Amino acid sequence: MRQLIELQQQLVPELLDVMRKRYLILHQVMLSDTIGRRSLAANLAMTERMLRAETDFLKDQGLLDIHASGMSISELGRKLLEQLEPYYNSMFGLSQLEERIRTYFGLTRVIIVPGDSAESPQTKRELGRVGSQVLRQALKPDDVIAVTGGTTIAQVANQLTTSAPMGSICFVPGRGGLGQSLDYQANTLASTMAKRTGGKYRLLHVPDHLGTEAFSSLMQEPNIREIVDVIRSARIVVHGIGDAMVMARRRNLDRDLIESMESEGALAEAFGFYFDRDGAVVHKMQTVGLRLEDIVKTEVVIGIAGGSGKGEAIAAVMRFGHNDVLVTDEAAAKEVIALIEQQA
Repeated sequence: MRQLIELQQQLVPELLDVMRKRYLILHQVMLSDTIGRRSLAANLAMTERMLRAETDFLKDQGLLDIHASGMSISELGRKLLEQLEPYYNSMFGLSQLEERIRTYFGLTRVIIVPGDSAESPQTKRELGRVGSQVLRQALKPDDVIAVTGGTTIAQVANQLTTSAPMGSICFVPGRGGLGQSLDYQANTLASTMAKRTGGKYRLLHVPDHLGTEAFSSLMQEPNIREIVDVIRSARIVVHGIGDAMVMARRRNLDRDLIESMESEGALAEAFGFYFDRDGAVVHKMQTVGLRLEDIVKTEVVIGIAGGSGKGEAIAAVMRFGHNDVLVTDEAAAKEVIALIEQQA
């Protein structure tokens, strides 16, 4: 397949350019549900005149529906995108990026979606769609799935579906609340995932950041202890990855502590732990939820994060060495590759 693509690039390079352009048009329309020509042209950095010619062609092929409210993808177009996806990644270099990152960090699987989720809501939505697909493929009867919060995991939750209700699985929050928007709390996302799959859920009504005395007191409560035991028995963990300093400030950590972590090289945050460039933990929260020892023994750990500026944080968490699957976007993947090349 790769050899054929390379031959095509030499003989008819314009063929791949046209294919990429039409694929991206269909993909963007699919992510947007319904979109006007002007908005689509802006998203794809194309002129409206050029876009009109392409969308008219795609409509004639039965791949797009065009109506007064805008454009939407047809069922035929949706099926074509699904069939083309693996070939697209191979044709335009994403497969090589995936394999290089997978091999370097010793992961089971890496999936890269086109674009930059820091700049495009549609790319972030696609990150969530692919993340939900990976999670769905990993699910087994009687599973316990621990999930963290954040905007990217919210996209996963909102797009998670199963072909039949899975009443025996249970979603739980991997940690307590951060005081951020309720829509992005781990409790909310666990319940959303359960409702969308027909599963069960359990909630953890405690703050994420606790002092030693409060932590000891809460862990004496039988109800808290029971849900914590369920959380720590999870076979699957789904987590986002954040910038260490951004997350530390969001948690309202003491300024001296933030400065100390910064001086120790904290770059990334995941499941309440702060990692340096080498994947070493420089600070861990006193949390009622998942502990490092729980992550280490978890069977499937899925990290989902993307966006320009996230490359260092993603690489730091991957160097920790206990993720199995990484779902990211093209912008972050290229930053990760640049870091790998610096280490070479």
